[in-house]
Amino acid sequence: MPFDCQEDRRGSMTEVVAALIWRGDRFLICQRPADKARALLWEYVGGKVEPGETKEEALIRECREELGITLAVKEPFMDVTHVYPDITIHMTLFHAEIAEGEPKLLEHNDLKWIRPDEIPLYAFCPADKDINERIYDLRTKEKQTGFSLECPDRCET
Repeated sequence: MPFDCQEDRRGSMTEVVAALIWRGDRFLICQRPADKARALLWEYVGGKVEPGETKEEALIRECREELGITLAVKEPFMDVTHVYPDITIHMTLFHAEIAEGEPKLLEHNDLKWIRPDEIPLYAFCPADKDINERIYDLRTKEKQTGFSLECPDRCET
């Protein structure tokens, strides 16, 4: 979720959104551009919520701008708060599906479709640590119990 990371002198929190997009047993991750804060680290596509936008609207806009796709936003998967040296974020990660298009590199350095067991192979932004642990843990439970980590039936619109 590329966003300009300017120091917030008021100490307020920046609302950001991101998408957990599955394709079979793999999910989409994107590598941040080399010229942004947290350069070349991996993340979930998304970005800042602008004034007047809902979180869902922001995520749709960000995915269109960054990947050239139309997104169908489903229910939230997880919320995290993380304090970086330059910004404090509250991130909502939503289950989402690609409604139209194929992801293109419009802003990111690279993108990958990975399995949960491949998470340790990639250097992620620190804010994604708890999310990655939950995805890994739930996928392990899925194999044991048959529970589906992908957007559950209640996500259907």
